Amino acid sequence: MHEALFRAVRVAGVTLAACAVMAMAGCGGSQPAAADLIITNASIWTGNPKQPQAEALAIRGDRIAAVGRAADVKAWRGPHTTIIDADHRGVLPGFNDAHVRLLDGAEQLGHTNADTRPLTAATRLRMVRQALQYAASLGVTSLQDMSPDDETLAAYQELADEGALTARIYVAPIETSWRDQAKLGIRRAFGSPVLRLGAINGLADGSLAGHTAYFFQPYADLPNDRGRLSEEMQPLSSIESRLTEADAAGLQICMDAVGDQAISLVLDIYQHIEDANGTRDRRLRIERAQTVAADAFDRFAKLGVIASVQPYHAVADGPLAEERLGPDRASRSYAYKSFLDHHVTLAFGSDWPAEPLDPLQTIDAAVTRRTIDGKHPDGWMPAQRISMADAVRAYTAGSADAEFRDRDLGTLEPGKLADVVILNKDIFGFEISVAPASIKDVHVDTTIMGGRVVYHR
Repeated sequence: MHEALFRAVRVAGVTLAACAVMAMAGCGGSQPAAADLIITNASIWTGNPKQPQAEALAIRGDRIAAVGRAADVKAWRGPHTTIIDADHRGVLPGFNDAHVRLLDGAEQLGHTNADTRPLTAATRLRMVRQALQYAASLGVTSLQDMSPDDETLAAYQELADEGALTARIYVAPIETSWRDQAKLGIRRAFGSPVLRLGAINGLADGSLAGHTAYFFQPYADLPNDRGRLSEEMQPLSSIESRLTEADAAGLQICMDAVGDQAISLVLDIYQHIEDANGTRDRRLRIERAQTVAADAFDRFAKLGVIASVQPYHAVADGPLAEERLGPDRASRSYAYKSFLDHHVTLAFGSDWPAEPLDPLQTIDAAVTRRTIDGKHPDGWMPAQRISMADAVRAYTAGSADAEFRDRDLGTLEPGKLADVVILNKDIFGFEISVAPASIKDVHVDTTIMGGRVVYHR
């Protein structure tokens, strides 16, 4: 791991946070200081339950200064304020993708395979820039990168030094290297407003498609096989000890688990961690969380475990789950409504490049559950459909909560970082009953990260 990276993000975090507080303070007079940017005449979904809707917002520096009626926000207008007339288009908090593998996605965009052709530093940097530009075009203003290598971290730091990161990045290196962060005193959510460390990512089992996700009962179409645990999980005593030490060092744990027994075993480890290290705000995560045992929803809730899920899998692979698991287990697969009913925090991500990076496609999947093969126009396992508001919340506030950024991101309200997306339509004008293409017709017109326009269509 790069010690210089850790030093740099620490210094940047202290400096930029102090600057943000000073910028929002204004001059102390009765009139607000002029905003740098105002979005007005908009249909704003704030995500803030105290003020769910608004017509306008003002941005000063990298923070939101005001949200409310257009007439009130107009008071922030100055001679040099940029005005964006949204013409009643939808405005949302920037999307926060809770689960990507960014370099793999960059390789896919650039048709490059690092396994057969080692990347130079310059090539890697160019690829990451391209991936970030692509993310900005989709309204993604935050990315949580699972298991990046050291060279990719170095590329992120170089872009951060240049002021060229157009999305905030939270990195979770592989859990077996947890000591690399811990020995430097790195704890969860450590760093600057644009680049942070302090999480680790591990793999409990395999995939449904490969019959390697690990279940209590055999596969319906392979009756002598229950799947298997990953090498990381064997023996269980070793990973339990490793993760307990990592938690004691203050690192956040994000474990991928697909099958019901793999998920339950990870929950067992998380219970052991709490018993050993005491109760605190650790925001343990299970990534994927695809097929959940009936009693596991309550266990998620009791331990405060975040379900970091990728709903596009439900419309791409849902029918396969029914074929391989049977109707009972399939009904507990991609069970987003059940998680919400049990008051479990949902954080949405894409699993890019395995699935599309576009958040609007993921939201469509969660809201409609219409499979990509066209065979389930009313939704596969429709009882697990969730509302548009819950889906957008999971892709904004839920993902912010999953990376300890709920004080700064996830909703549009004064004092928070100005990460904003302007769509071509108001996404909340659509209901389940409308034509299948309706949500997919929506696209991002403008993406703002930290008060700066990073994409405009």
